[in-house]
Amino acid sequence: MSERDSMQADDAPNKNGSNDTVVGSPEQEGVAGFLAHLVELRNRLLKSVLVVLVLFIVLFPLRNDLFTLLADPLSKHMPPGTTMIAVQVASPFFIPLKLTALTALFISIPFLLYQLWAFIAPGLYKHERKLVAPLVFSSTILFYLGAAFAYFAVFPIVFGFLAAAGPSDVNFAPDIGEYLSFVTSLFFAFGFVFEVPVAIVLLVIIGVVTPAKLAEFRRYAILIAFIIAAILTPPDVMSQFMMAIPIILLYEFGLFVSRFFYKAKMARAAALAAQEAEEDAARDAADKDDEVTQRHEAYEQQAASAPLDFDKALDEAEADQRRLEAPSDAPGDPSSSPDAPPPEPPRSELPNSEPTNSEPPEPDAPPKKPGDAG
Repeated sequence: MSERDSMQADDAPNKNGSNDTVVGSPEQEGVAGFLAHLVELRNRLLKSVLVVLVLFIVLFPLRNDLFTLLADPLSKHMPPGTTMIAVQVASPFFIPLKLTALTALFISIPFLLYQLWAFIAPGLYKHERKLVAPLVFSSTILFYLGAAFAYFAVFPIVFGFLAAAGPSDVNFAPDIGEYLSFVTSLFFAFGFVFEVPVAIVLLVIIGVVTPAKLAEFRRYAILIAFIIAAILTPPDVMSQFMMAIPIILLYEFGLFVSRFFYKAKMARAAALAAQEAEEDAARDAADKDDEVTQRHEAYEQQAASAPLDFDKALDEAEADQRRLEAPSDAPGDPSSSPDAPPPEPPRSELPNSEPTNSEPPEPDAPPKKPGDAG
């Protein structure tokens, strides 16, 4: 088969009478790009799961020590000689195992956030990529600070209050499963609450709110902070204040930082507007140049298609010259019109003409009669 026959066979319609499936079509390119993104997402998820699994295997021998460390804030406030209990049969094994998995996930948060950033970074602009890396780093640090604040500041006060609030004849011995759920919820609650500055900066960057609007919203933010603290903390006033006060302070900190990002955003928008104005001016100038060039090309084509008549052009030039040299003293004189014929020269200037007197000739003397005296 020749090359021409193969090309015709490729261009021939399919069985349905259409040849929509062409190699390199936009539809196939879009499908290929979507599949490439899915493959990249799968690879990054597999890496994340693998890291968490490796950390889990490394921490598995330390599962009991991890639970002892986690239970230390509560153990200090329990009555002497009492310990926590396991209500279910398999709790002594599964609760430390669950704590090990959560610890592995907790430690791998920086790597997970990096994988998320690496997946979305190719679809961002250059200035957006510059902002994502600091935001990911700051969000990680703030999450760990929230968890540390909960462990070192909130847990001792909350457990001391709960241990002293009950009746004296009740044996205070919490279940290890309930304790793990309670502590884990507080860990993640304080970790996410400490992300308030990052959330505020992101809202300002994407243009949802402005620092001025956030400053006006301050009184409502204080109310929302206490509502969130009442939902996420135990029903005691001290723990609610210990969560609400950091939320308010973090809100003010996020408002302070967002002003710098807002100024940078406005400066970038002004520079972009100026650049667009310059591009529009350059584009208009280029359009005018193209218009002049096209007009000149049209003149050249017209001149090439219709050759110049030299005799007609010479006659027109002579007629123009006569019109320019014609006297035009009197405005209403017809001779001043360009189309009027040139005036006749005076008779004195005509050839073979005799000069004439301006005065009328005298009448001839009457003939003399005979006998008249001279």
